[in-house]
Amino acid sequence: MNVLISPNAFKGTMTAREAGEIIREYIKAEFPDVATTLLPIADGGDGTCELLTEILRLEKKSVLALDSIGRPIPSSYGWDETLKKAYIDVSTASGIASLKQDELDPFVSSSFGTGLLVGHAIELGAKEIILGLGGSATVDLGVGILAALGIVFLDDSGREITKYSPQFLSKIEHIQKSINIPKVKFTCLCDVKNTFFGDRGAIPVFGPQKGILPNQIESYESVCKSTVKLLFKKQRKVFADKPGFGAAGGIALGLSSFFETEINFGSTYFFEKVDLESKVQSADVIITGEGKYDDQSDEGKACFELMQLAHQKDRKIALITSGKESGTKKFDLVLTLPDLDFSKIDYRKRSRENLRAVLKKEFTLNF
Repeated sequence: MNVLISPNAFKGTMTAREAGEIIREYIKAEFPDVATTLLPIADGGDGTCELLTEILRLEKKSVLALDSIGRPIPSSYGWDETLKKAYIDVSTASGIASLKQDELDPFVSSSFGTGLLVGHAIELGAKEIILGLGGSATVDLGVGILAALGIVFLDDSGREITKYSPQFLSKIEHIQKSINIPKVKFTCLCDVKNTFFGDRGAIPVFGPQKGILPNQIESYESVCKSTVKLLFKKQRKVFADKPGFGAAGGIALGLSSFFETEINFGSTYFFEKVDLESKVQSADVIITGEGKYDDQSDEGKACFELMQLAHQKDRKIALITSGKESGTKKFDLVLTLPDLDFSKIDYRKRSRENLRAVLKKEFTLNF
């Protein structure tokens, strides 16, 4: 029997590989005659490009960038010298995980640090940037990245606006384009299908977790509308909101005003890149999991897409999660993790203990 172990990241507690190693360790100990294949999965969320870099065995480039509030942060990305492609996670430099709760400030936060990584890759000759949009701290329409690539943003006096200055977006009155704007394509990977504007847009849905207060949502959206108008007017383009523009505070939206930009919903792109279909075909049983399987998971996230692929191939699939939503009923076996108390200092250690405990208590190969 061959068991394919393909968890997604358990957000905030374990990477996909860390969770997979624990599952594989358990299978080997309890079922020594069973063959295992470990292939962690991702869908555009945090660490997607890092995981692709590892699985595809790309060269890792290290760069000192800036985080979302302007502090130096060691960063890295994957580099494919043959195809001249860079694989960059927005969360590497501009991620919310690097900020404390009291440091969240979307009025200051910028994707400029991610732009520094993009610029570094372009200097190496990059023709395409694969950008993983998950885990960002920003709602800046990708203006920070544009600024790092030579787009100049001016205030009403014609002065360049200082990077990371408060109310950056609201100060923009004019935009200048350098004659040396690089010619590069962006392929953006995301795990949500929200548009940027609207009731289910970036600001009302994701803004609060990045520091936008309820009474600021309307005014922030108004500022963003003005900025979008300026961006597309500068390039003489017509703006049309699209699914995925709501990811990472509108980064793909802003990039699309100046660059060829394609949005891919990350699980499909990832599965094709790592040839997951053939791995599923070769397996008898599949084990996946994520921190909390919820309604959004059913909208194309990695575990859901893997479940559909498994059933297409007539394979049984088990899900490990703390979620109890109805969507979990589509899996052949569900192992339910207890909810974590994230206020406890040892919650990461407990998450690993909980995973081992639920495997020991509930897992069987006969499902």
